[in-house]
Amino acid sequence: MSNPILIDPLKFAREGRSLSGKLPVSELDERVHEDLSGTAGEVEYHLEGFRDPLSRLSLRLKLSAQVTVSCQRCLEPMPFKVETDSVVTLFTQQEKLEDACEQDEELDAILAEPELDVSALIEDEIIMGLPLSPKHDECGSEALTRAKADKPNPFAVLATLKKSRPE
Repeated sequence: MSNPILIDPLKFAREGRSLSGKLPVSELDERVHEDLSGTAGEVEYHLEGFRDPLSRLSLRLKLSAQVTVSCQRCLEPMPFKVETDSVVTLFTQQEKLEDACEQDEELDAILAEPELDVSALIEDEIIMGLPLSPKHDECGSEALTRAKADKPNPFAVLATLKKSRPE
């Protein structure tokens, strides 16, 4: 589990603060590791507090990470670059949050707590930035090529039946 990076999100956004750093992938939570095939590398992040055009307190999180995932075709490790730039709008009342989300379906909003763990926010962004089914553009696995070659054509039997049928 990663070490928490705790902030007061409302104060952070109100004062227009920013926070940058790097986190080793190996120190991220196990739920991130479940989607990866290795834990090498680091995540660079930049968090910035601001007011959106409607004067709502918000946080912008930009992150970049080079991670390793498993190709779903050949099961070999493959590098994948996660790049995200997301904005989270902060609300202090559940009703206002729900109204805002109904008016704007693309709004990413949370109910502001006294403390926000930036590490957990980073981990969530990485998980959402990973592909559901990563695949190499071209798999060079010999095992995959052999598997395709050894597999009989399921329609070959039908072709022989068609040839042997009298007309």
